[in-house]
Amino acid sequence: MDGVFETDLGLPGRRRGKVRDVYDAPPGTDGSPRLLVVATDRISAFDVVMPTPIPGKGRILTDISLRWFSWLERQGIVDGHVLGADTGAIPGLTVVDRAMLAGRAMLVRRCRVVPIECVVRGYLEGSGWSEYQRSGAVCGVPLPSGLRRGDRLPEPIFTPATKEEAGKHDENITFDRASAIAGGATMEFLRRASVAVYRAAHAYALERGVILADTKFEFGFPLDRDGRDAADRPILVDEVLTPDSSRYWPADRWMPGAEQESFDKQYLREWLNTLVSRGLWNKQAPGPALPAHVVAGTAARYEEARRRLFG
Repeated sequence: MDGVFETDLGLPGRRRGKVRDVYDAPPGTDGSPRLLVVATDRISAFDVVMPTPIPGKGRILTDISLRWFSWLERQGIVDGHVLGADTGAIPGLTVVDRAMLAGRAMLVRRCRVVPIECVVRGYLEGSGWSEYQRSGAVCGVPLPSGLRRGDRLPEPIFTPATKEEAGKHDENITFDRASAIAGGATMEFLRRASVAVYRAAHAYALERGVILADTKFEFGFPLDRDGRDAADRPILVDEVLTPDSSRYWPADRWMPGAEQESFDKQYLREWLNTLVSRGLWNKQAPGPALPAHVVAGTAARYEEARRRLFG
């Protein structure tokens, strides 16, 4: 099955992110601006988009995001930008377009995105583990000594990062620096909201045999018809709690002190690291073509995450 690497719809304002293509959609009945967000089958690692798609990945990501957005709103934890997944009322799309979009598109509120990645870590892994080994802290948050790779932290920690364009590396930063970029009051709200979402999602996943080790969120202020902020606090935007934005581990195989088995793109990262160790890639664009077994293995892990979380 061929994957959808990029889209070219008959809609204005196309923007291309690492995974998603975004278009301007007709405004809502109240005149508020809306966007059509399309999850392609592109995959990125180390902030580099790979040249090989993972067929079906965009539909898995969209399904997981929609389920989490709905669950979080039902719990009253945080509002999201999703308006629906039906593209039937959007003009200018061909029959072929609509078939391609089925299951991989979301109609959302347009927002002024806060330029900060809101990362919450409940376990010590990835760049957090590397930083802890050097300094005993992560993004300026001191941690107890003697922690092992993969250990659960005493409490989840909020570790913001810069939000960079495709091909550039996000940078872990301190809360104070994030506040200087986005404003202190905004960052205080984002820290509370992000940790609350993480705690709730971690508990939900753990009941289903899955550990949510860490995750990242994006927030934005919804806009009104005149392009002004329509609310005084931001809402969740982009994707939420997918294997692209989160580390998911099988709870029954969690073994602190080593690299964990995962249901996310860590499988791809590990394969890429073998190329790096052999001097065949330098973690810079362009990324290497992915062999069939890596494509199939990555897709299987994404599907397993969805199955375990939502049946």
